[in-house]
Amino acid sequence: MSDPGRQSSPPGLDVRLHQPGPIPLAADFRCAPGELLALVGPSGGGKTTLLRAIAGLYRPSGGHIRCAGETWFDAEGGVCLNPQRRRIGLVFQDYALFPHLTAQANVMAAMGHVPRAERAVRAARWLAQVRLEGLESRYPAALSGGQRQRVAVARALAREPRALLLDEPFSAVDQVTRRRLQRELAQLREVIDMPILLVTHDLEEAAALADRLCVLHAGETLQSGPAEALFRRPASPQVARLLDKHNVFRGRALCDAKGQGYLQWGPYRLEAELPASVESGAEIDWYIPPSDVVLHRRERPSRGERENPVHGRVSELIVLGGIAQVTLSFDHTRDSLRFEIATHAARRNGLARGERVSVSLLASGVHIMQRQD
Repeated sequence: MSDPGRQSSPPGLDVRLHQPGPIPLAADFRCAPGELLALVGPSGGGKTTLLRAIAGLYRPSGGHIRCAGETWFDAEGGVCLNPQRRRIGLVFQDYALFPHLTAQANVMAAMGHVPRAERAVRAARWLAQVRLEGLESRYPAALSGGQRQRVAVARALAREPRALLLDEPFSAVDQVTRRRLQRELAQLREVIDMPILLVTHDLEEAAALADRLCVLHAGETLQSGPAEALFRRPASPQVARLLDKHNVFRGRALCDAKGQGYLQWGPYRLEAELPASVESGAEIDWYIPPSDVVLHRRERPSRGERENPVHGRVSELIVLGGIAQVTLSFDHTRDSLRFEIATHAARRNGLARGERVSVSLLASGVHIMQRQD
């Protein structure tokens, strides 16, 4: 008899889920074999619900989930494989280890598909894979937070899963251990070839580890792509805010007598590449990355003064070690501009709260976004 879950779908993980409630979902993303996709967004944004749905622990009302040539869930076709048949490796935020079992026995508990006589040897190999040789007989209470996390990863991989799901796997450890475990995950990716989904609230962590980010809000996919692309060109002001990007402003798209487009921002006429879909006179939202804000030096003219110069007042200056975070306010808008420079450069240029300064907004960095009312 044929397997109802077997389909000729492409490799990797393909998720498209939708429902109006009780937990709203409008998620649509793919994760290729060997790729790490980070699901980011605010608390309550539906990230953990999506992991549970993929694992078979939650059944949405619409959509489909396909992985490794199988259909795990199809609302229209009436397919919903149980968690055991999906072969998912899932690492929970609290690791969910069995406290009464040793590290080796915890890993063996995931090996229902392996002959009993082989489980102990295979479990020891998986523990060695995550650098826990010699700790096979320890119970979770006798392991550090980082060691417990690695046991959880070994147990997830011992299922020989078709996809690996990580739900805030580094949140329960200190910062030093967190960085070490992140490096270990990066190394582990070199020897496993499966889709990996990472749920995290740490944008730096997501950018460092993931091939792509998927921004979620209220269960809806707002934008996905490489981290650098999203950080420089968010699709909307909402995405920019969710990615902790602050330089979002409103302006007007205009054309000069020669038909050359530009951006009018209060008294400033800014060079910018306007999308063909934007009509002259239309109000638009725009964003500029902090890295594309160039401070004009007081002592010598800067080449950046020739490109989109604007003038503001320092409303906030925060020194964090060798970096100074600068916030500029303007007379024509309540929105402020943030950027960072080296602390010694801030001091050399006499930056202080209340001082008037000039900066250039590099035209290549000005990004026009979808208008949101």
